[in-house]
Amino acid sequence: MKNALLAAAVAALLAGCATTKSPTGRTQYVGAVSQQQLNQMGLQAFAEQKAKQPQSKDSKQVAYVRCVVNDLVRELPPQWRSTGWETAVFVDKDPNAFALPGGKVGVYTGIFGVAKNQDQLAAVIGHEIGHVISNHHNERITRQMGAQTGLSIVGAVLGARYGEGAASATNQFGGMAAQGLFLLPNSRTQESEADVVGQQLMAKAGFDPRQAVNLWQNMIAAGGSRPPQWLSTHPDPQARIGELQGRATALVPVYEQARAAGRKPKCG
Repeated sequence: MKNALLAAAVAALLAGCATTKSPTGRTQYVGAVSQQQLNQMGLQAFAEQKAKQPQSKDSKQVAYVRCVVNDLVRELPPQWRSTGWETAVFVDKDPNAFALPGGKVGVYTGIFGVAKNQDQLAAVIGHEIGHVISNHHNERITRQMGAQTGLSIVGAVLGARYGEGAASATNQFGGMAAQGLFLLPNSRTQESEADVVGQQLMAKAGFDPRQAVNLWQNMIAAGGSRPPQWLSTHPDPQARIGELQGRATALVPVYEQARAAGRKPKCG
């Protein structure tokens, strides 16, 4: 009953939000914040990251990342290409990267241990940029705000009918339901979508889309234990590799056309 009430409350809240289409044609609920607000949040988060995390002093490393980012950005739609993209390389052994609204890209030095060449690095960065141009940050904020507000509504309804204990239990267990059944599945959808968008982007820029497969094979080899797929914000690695392999075959002509047109990245 609690989960049904939560779902109904969240559905009603999301119905009042704007809908849009992602680059893959998926319907999204957005509108909790404006693009200007998102960009400002991205700028602030990037500034905070630079303030607390040491940056690489290796000029070749920094130029390498900037080169890959620039080649990818050149293939973005005009509204995203005109953003003043900025990159930073952070000293951190975690093999990770991120991109934020407002055109901010951060790469951790640990990524160089699994991204063995420019094409594999483009797969990582293309994926992260894919989150930005797919409005995933706006979508996530909108859904989280909807879930939090929905829990408050359900708690108030049950509290009025069954007492304060019911309201407290709803906030506790309802939060778990919202996280496990509502927010995390959306995260997996976003991760898969960013794979699609990022792989298309790297092929258009002249990076070999087949190298995205090699990247994730390297990731698996370097990784340890991970949570089960149903409780993870990322798709299962083996399933992910299968999807990347299938798309790579279809994207090879796009890649070859880009190379024939002179888009031949020489980043490192």
